[in-house]
Amino acid sequence: MRPDILQTPLEFLKGVGTQKAAALKSALELTNWGELLEYYPYRYFDRTQIRPIVDLNMGDDYVQSGGVLTALYEEGDGRKKRIRGLLVSGISRLEMTWFGNMSFLLDKLVKGERYIVFGKVSFFGGIPQMANPEIEPMVTAPTAATNIGGLQPLYSVSERLNRMGINNRSFGKITRALFDKLPPEAVPETLPAGVVREFQLLPRYQALRAIHFPETEAERDAAIARLKFEELLASQLAVAKVRKANRSRTGFVFPRVAEKFNTFYKEYLPFELTGAQKRVVKELRDDVISGHQMNRLVQGDVGSGKTMVAILAMLLALDNGFQACMMAPTEILATQHYEGIKALLEPMHIPVALLTGRIKGKDRRDTLKALEAGMLPVLIGTHALIEDKVKFQNLGLAVIDEQHRFGVAQRSRLWAKNHLPPHVLIMTATPIPRTLAMSLYGDLEVSVIDELPPGRKPIQTVHRSDAHRVKVMEFIRSEIDKGRQAYVVYPLIEESEKLDFESLSEGYEQVKTFFPDHKYHIAMVHGRQPADEKERNMQRFVSGEAQILVSTTVIEVGVNVPNASVMLIESAERFGLSQLHQLRGRVGRGADQSFCVLLTGQQISAESRTRMNVMVESTDGFYIAEKDMELRGPGDIYGTRQSGALKFKLANLVEDAELVAICRNVAAAIVEADPTLSLPENQPLHRLLIQQKQQTAWSDIS
Repeated sequence: MRPDILQTPLEFLKGVGTQKAAALKSALELTNWGELLEYYPYRYFDRTQIRPIVDLNMGDDYVQSGGVLTALYEEGDGRKKRIRGLLVSGISRLEMTWFGNMSFLLDKLVKGERYIVFGKVSFFGGIPQMANPEIEPMVTAPTAATNIGGLQPLYSVSERLNRMGINNRSFGKITRALFDKLPPEAVPETLPAGVVREFQLLPRYQALRAIHFPETEAERDAAIARLKFEELLASQLAVAKVRKANRSRTGFVFPRVAEKFNTFYKEYLPFELTGAQKRVVKELRDDVISGHQMNRLVQGDVGSGKTMVAILAMLLALDNGFQACMMAPTEILATQHYEGIKALLEPMHIPVALLTGRIKGKDRRDTLKALEAGMLPVLIGTHALIEDKVKFQNLGLAVIDEQHRFGVAQRSRLWAKNHLPPHVLIMTATPIPRTLAMSLYGDLEVSVIDELPPGRKPIQTVHRSDAHRVKVMEFIRSEIDKGRQAYVVYPLIEESEKLDFESLSEGYEQVKTFFPDHKYHIAMVHGRQPADEKERNMQRFVSGEAQILVSTTVIEVGVNVPNASVMLIESAERFGLSQLHQLRGRVGRGADQSFCVLLTGQQISAESRTRMNVMVESTDGFYIAEKDMELRGPGDIYGTRQSGALKFKLANLVEDAELVAICRNVAAAIVEADPTLSLPENQPLHRLLIQQKQQTAWSDIS
């Protein structure tokens, strides 16, 4: 058996050929035997169950039914040619249509005979219909070659493949033909023998065969469990290797808690730290005296006090003779951090500077000179901080806000600003469910600030339909008349920037009808505006000159206007839960009661209604993040789809949380004993990681 047999092109498999191979490549990105082997069924159907036609209903998905074939004929010509058939049972009938080159059915099927059909049900005019159903004489069902023991695997097969004669049944036949060509030794094991024994897992070949053609439900479940374990262990190994490298990387030691930290803590801290903040500060302190580089992610809901923790970490760096910097994704956010941190440190005469793309000329030169000379201990900025001309004398701590908005290459350029990489503190206001954090950021130490400072009033959230728009606007007017401000946010239409602008412009004009120019001032911000115009309009709102900010989601992160008390989210049904929560967090930053209004259309889907209910019932970001992952899946939230991570075929981070934890522990033990996976027993894992390297872009914070 050739060692590269799994790389054999699909066209050399019985029942495929050149044309079908091209279709499988185009529709499913399947090109060789190995990829077909890992194209798993998405569910199974018990072919021993036959549903009478009279019992078919609108809620059915794939079903099996039966009756007498009373009509069979061909209609149309060319590409529009189709075969139509009618199955009758008692007074009930089922209409069938086959598209594509299916003329052979006219010779194969006999009117007056009884048949079993299997397919997806739809209704037209109250009559059940099936498009491209599988059909076989009733006397032989359900012992077709594609279903052993009655369990029929269902594959995700496109309509285009159906038209080319590759339906679910023929796909199963192709897969069976593959197994006829593959002895067990052709499918290499990916897990160490000890792991297979310890967790009583099926061997890989047996698991692959059983997931495609299970004889029993128990065998199917055992196959899925084995292959999920493989997926999750591979992901946790990749993360564990980076984690091990991070922990072994030498870092600066901050042994002293001295004058700057103590003076600020005792005399200038604006409020008592919460228990969660104190816990996280202790975790940071333990990191920076360990002798290893700190790589820590601090999660905290909007308003939980992450920035105060970052300031205390900066003061630890300063007390030990190092400089500190903070990098933010936008100029607005960087400026807000600068103004807030400068005001807090000014009484202690600690210089703080801002560096963004807009700061030029003498101001820029003076900042860079002071930084390199060691006269500037704290620098706040945007990605301008990573430019080659920006040189620190002794950078010891880098704080990154909302790090998922920076690429790995951008971050790594900041690490190179000293002869040893600085300690790294990453902050995010997007709560991440624990199981997702373990997979996506398992290479980082994770701290959670899960308390809000005392005195914060929970934001009151309501859901209203468009029919209540007038009352909503009247409420906003009453808040503005009290001296407050309001946001009105419109969703992005990803397919069209032009439509985004048109939608926002229409919304802007609509808001003006309720808030006329002679009495109210409205600012508008969107992605197509030049940077200076966007900044100018944003500042009009920040300063209080404009009472209303009409915007797209560019204000999702980083706008801090304590006087704003109302967040109106238009077409709220088009937002995910995490984004709704982030937008809501723009208000509730002052002492006044704040409100979030979710405005939707009259008719919204059940899932959208669930999202609205979650937002109304809770302001807990971690609870909302868990619900978001349940509804949308881990691949859709927090940018994981864009990063390429978490593309599991079988595993689910919500349903398989216990297995994630098991695999994390197994991976940690393996990497601790054999960091390079070079021992003979770990060679299968080494090959697995090489194989998956091109498929998955695991986050590498290093």
